[in-house]
Amino acid sequence: MASKTSTPEPITLEELGRKIARRRAELGITDADMPRNSGTRRTASKKALLKAIKDAGGNW
Repeated sequence: MASKTSTPEPITLEELGRKIARRRAELGITDADMPRNSGTRRTASKKALLKAIKDAGGNW
């Protein structure tokens, strides 16, 4: 028996993003409410990647 919550067609990442954004707006959740990863367990290579992104003007 199929799940009652499953959809017959998969959704795109864009549609998923819109659904999440709509749900957050309905609940009044902002980016400030979402905790950031503390980064205490990052590897040296991940730290270097994030630094390179920041140096290039990106915002991870």
